[in-house]
Amino acid sequence: MKAYVFPGQGAQFVGMGKDLYDNNPLAKEMFEKANEILGFRITDLMFAGTDEDLRQTKVTQPAIFLHSVILAKTLGDQFKPDMTAGHSLGEFSALVAAGALSFEDGLVLVSKRAMAMQKACEATPSTMAAVLALPDATVEEICASIKDEVVVCANYNCPGQLVISGSIPGIDAACEKMLAAGAKRALKLKVGGAFHSPLMEPARTELAAAIEATPIHTPACPVYQNVSTKGETDPETIKANLIAQLTAPVRWTQSVQNMIADGADHFIELGPGAVLQGLVKKINKEMTTEGMQ
Repeated sequence: MKAYVFPGQGAQFVGMGKDLYDNNPLAKEMFEKANEILGFRITDLMFAGTDEDLRQTKVTQPAIFLHSVILAKTLGDQFKPDMTAGHSLGEFSALVAAGALSFEDGLVLVSKRAMAMQKACEATPSTMAAVLALPDATVEEICASIKDEVVVCANYNCPGQLVISGSIPGIDAACEKMLAAGAKRALKLKVGGAFHSPLMEPARTELAAAIEATPIHTPACPVYQNVSTKGETDPETIKANLIAQLTAPVRWTQSVQNMIADGADHFIELGPGAVLQGLVKKINKEMTTEGMQ
């Protein structure tokens, strides 16, 4: 069974999507439509901007979404997923690709999500850190042991690779404790804020209203969501999970394990980069993986 997976923030690169735009009329039409919806030429920044341009959250999130979704749409009848999933932002791509959200609605939500997250980041200085080679339970215990600061597990990427999220003093204290507990690395990431933590509550509240007002349909195949880790098809459940996602952890390891348990043996990553293929292999090396850009 084929599982199509969609990357999240961090996978962007200058030049992303340009081949699609230049060589596929449908892709060109969809990119131009996106420029209209967003009110600026995101294609200029994607194809010929700087790394700095692409690192702006208001650009990064829509850019990755567009690359992924337009790629899926240009596959036409070849795109026959048995299931889809996306990492954080990639969940929106997975929902559009599976037909639960329209392209236009998906893009508007991703743009609003980016702006809301940016605002939350500016309101409270905060950060994230990658923790390597510690058991999940140890990382969770250390996060829970820091009482007067916000520190939580934000991304369960694969066994031995977690990302924690929280206030700057909280993350500093947690990194020290992780290293003392035997972590190979506990390294702060170059991100603007504490994604997938309680510090994103203002963004979650803002985005909840937009998600509530957006039609969500029954997808053509189950979409394995970050919050529940299960293949979801009920529009109301999908909506609730999508709203919860901004302050809840991305349970990628568990989602991939559930996809495999439900029959997936071939994972295809659509969009920039190859991060998810690597994570799938670390979760289960027997899986066939490939990527399309």
